[in-house]
Amino acid sequence: MKRMSTRRIAQAKNCFAALGAITTRSQFGGYGLLAEGVMFAVIAEGELYLRATASMEPAFRARGMVNMVYSKRGVPITLRYYWVDESLWRERNELVGLAWQAVREARREQRLKAGDHGRLKALPNIDVNMERLLWRAGIRNAYDLRLHGAKRSYLRLLKQQTNLGLRVLLSLGGAIAGYHQAALPAELRSELVRWFDHTMAMRRHGHEPVIQGPSNGP
Repeated sequence: MKRMSTRRIAQAKNCFAALGAITTRSQFGGYGLLAEGVMFAVIAEGELYLRATASMEPAFRARGMVNMVYSKRGVPITLRYYWVDESLWRERNELVGLAWQAVREARREQRLKAGDHGRLKALPNIDVNMERLLWRAGIRNAYDLRLHGAKRSYLRLLKQQTNLGLRVLLSLGGAIAGYHQAALPAELRSELVRWFDHTMAMRRHGHEPVIQGPSNGP
């Protein structure tokens, strides 16, 4: 069983690489799977189980996923972890999307428990260095970031550091929408890429882009 779990861990690390650094720790007689320190799944007896919150459980059940049952001192305990069968493994994009939702919800629960509602680095894609750069641009917390939107915030950052690329813009859009930048919805990613290309073209011709009106989008 340990050999099966070792193979499954390697498979999971490869599959979920877009979620960040994937690590493991002992959990429920198996291995907890963590993305950037946030546990989102368990591997036990060679099988993967995704962590669910109350808001995610209906979707998992509608897909036919079943709970993990853990035996503690001989007493079976039903956990909020749901089995990933081989058909879901074959649907890699869907599986990564479900895993990212699990990570996002786990982070949200952590913030609620810690009372850390406004800290920038509590958002997806925002590390300490990005947080400091945003601070210097006058964006002090998550509320400020959402108020300005990804595009305005990116323009503010460009005034601080002129060589910032598309990845930074996608990271800001993901932070606001609640997604890792590598797992952005296609529509949001396309909009940001189009705007970035237009903005860079304007700057090459000596024009500074300006966003008019209130921020009601990315």
